[in-house]
Amino acid sequence: MPAFPFRHKLSVLAVACTFSPAALAQSADTEDSALPELVVSSASADTQARRASIGSFSDRSLLETPASITVVTQEQMQDRSVRSATDAVKWDASVQNSYNAVGLADWFAIRGFVLDQGANYRKDGLVILAQAMVPMENKERIEILKGLAGLQSGIAAAGGMLNYVTKRPTDTPLHTATFEVRERGTVYSAVDIGGRTENGIFGYRINAAAEDIKSYIDGSTGNRNFISGAFDFHLSPRALLQLDLDYQHKSQLTVPGFQLLGPEQRIPTGIRAKQMLNDQSWSSPVVDDSHNIGVKFNYTLNDHWRTTLQANQSVLHRDDAVALPSGCAAQGLYVGYCSDGGYSLYDLRRKNDKRSITTTQALLQGDVTTGVVKHDLTVGLSTLRRRDHFADYVSPYVGDSNIYNPVYYDNYSPAEVKPVHLRRKDEERAMFVQDVMTLTEQLKLHAGLRYVQLKRDQFNSSGTTTRSTDDQFILPSAALVYNVQPAVAVYGSYSQGLEPGGEAPTGTTNAEIIMDPSRSRQIELGVKAEPSSKVSLSAAVFQIKRQNEYVNDNGNGTQTYVMNGMQVNRGLELAAQNRMTRDWMLGGSFTALQARAEGTDDARIEGKQVGNVPRFKSAVYSEYTWPGLPALKLNATWLYSSSKNFSPSNDIAALNKKVEGYHVLNLGARYTAKLGNTATTFRAGVDNVFNKFYWGDASSAFGGYMIPGAPRVFRVSAQIDF
Repeated sequence: MPAFPFRHKLSVLAVACTFSPAALAQSADTEDSALPELVVSSASADTQARRASIGSFSDRSLLETPASITVVTQEQMQDRSVRSATDAVKWDASVQNSYNAVGLADWFAIRGFVLDQGANYRKDGLVILAQAMVPMENKERIEILKGLAGLQSGIAAAGGMLNYVTKRPTDTPLHTATFEVRERGTVYSAVDIGGRTENGIFGYRINAAAEDIKSYIDGSTGNRNFISGAFDFHLSPRALLQLDLDYQHKSQLTVPGFQLLGPEQRIPTGIRAKQMLNDQSWSSPVVDDSHNIGVKFNYTLNDHWRTTLQANQSVLHRDDAVALPSGCAAQGLYVGYCSDGGYSLYDLRRKNDKRSITTTQALLQGDVTTGVVKHDLTVGLSTLRRRDHFADYVSPYVGDSNIYNPVYYDNYSPAEVKPVHLRRKDEERAMFVQDVMTLTEQLKLHAGLRYVQLKRDQFNSSGTTTRSTDDQFILPSAALVYNVQPAVAVYGSYSQGLEPGGEAPTGTTNAEIIMDPSRSRQIELGVKAEPSSKVSLSAAVFQIKRQNEYVNDNGNGTQTYVMNGMQVNRGLELAAQNRMTRDWMLGGSFTALQARAEGTDDARIEGKQVGNVPRFKSAVYSEYTWPGLPALKLNATWLYSSSKNFSPSNDIAALNKKVEGYHVLNLGARYTAKLGNTATTFRAGVDNVFNKFYWGDASSAFGGYMIPGAPRVFRVSAQIDF
């Protein structure tokens, strides 16, 4: 698919919109050449979210929702200059990177389970594709549900869900421009425009962004352009039609990770966080063109009942390419570098991938009373249609190189790619019902069922069916919520989910085959408290069981991706946020997690901690408004992770390779002022203040790669409200 046809015009537009308000403000009085008056203004006092839609089928109080949920607000994202979901989820200790390679996509694990990029990521409650970076410019907030969501989602990995809530039209006119510089010279500009007609019938919200990318990784350059529109049509006092559209083009050289060294499988040392292995003269960028189209119709039937019809289409076109370091032919290693840091270099590429997911949902919601019991009812239907078109990768051997002494093959000519074919098609149908019963003033029972029917066919490049699934499942969910006090609630829940099935990685005998879906089960106990508008507290203990999937070494030089035994994750989550004084807010998120393989009859993995899952992780964050200078607000975030195992296969898991833990400190500041009549917010930040080297990711994806965390990174920005 061709690049965004007006991306250069968009870049000029965004930058022009950024600077023009300030220029207009300075020239507002042509007879006065003095500098504009500088007026400082105070920061908002509370950034805590109290409600979310991800834990139910409609917006609900977090205190009353029997699930562990984190909400990252727009103000929090603005103050920390969040440009990706990877930046946004840092404050939640239950979220872990899972092959978050620079230049590729945001991929996470929650509660120790890797999220499925075609099932666990949502936009306004409906599934979207997350194989490419999800843009943040048109997102009002990010809701993170930790744990099973079988009732709400049906097919999804056990860890949880990310729901991106889009920005809606504003009641008052909004005109904002942002300009930012960061990393090795990345230049970013964006505009956010919203409002309504005088009669309030029509509302609009337009977001656009342009980015010239110079990542902190040497040579990982590229560009990104984005535009979106969200529109509200109040057809009548009871009827609201909403439409949203977005399009993004992104091109960037992706950054492969590192493998273990030699037959002894040593963790590499002497690595730089800025090191780039995909820096051949013929290296090509990963090029993504993605769009979403969503429509939603709300109609209020009467004072007690309402209906919602919703649909969304998510489409991704990709050209995929990387100079891939993998294996060591000299020492007979298919996965793993040579003892001296050498590796085999391959030209891995394919073009014209097209993946699409179309989802629909219909809801009928209302309340009735039977005797002394009040029922909040939701009845619904949903459908999902998925089509994946892609080619087999070409991966010719180019030569040998070394992580310490790279070798460049400037005379190499990239291989021709193979033709694209339909490789996967899914049809999913679901019916569901939920009843939230108010038994007493203090006690509520949440009960629900979801019936799921799935048909999935997979094909090889010649069109032959390689695997078919035709199955149906009933997923129950139940929870009790007891309000000890109006602001304190305890809950217990049981739920079942449906795992979508993992994809066998490249290099296995069943590469790119999707495993059959299977049930997962969760038990959770929790407590939440909101004793005042300044304080929120929560704690949860949980156990999740699902089928264990891993790469099995067959002992004959081959590997197969298999399902064997159970992965059992048991954990404790704590979260707290408190405005300690009028000027100081302190918060934290803490997760202790045991993730083990059980019932496998494989001594190499039985009872061992699952790979890339730290036993303890924390995020402590703070905001401080400077006394006497309320326009200045400082923020800090301290991230900690204990060590974790690197075990991309059962053979490597037997070696108990530990990736060391880390501490990382991030600092930032915000200063709000008025330049003439123009409100301006200046922001600055530095991540990884002490430039600590650490392995941020030890994923089993693609045969297993370790990815360094980001080094010290600076950023400065100006936001102008005109």
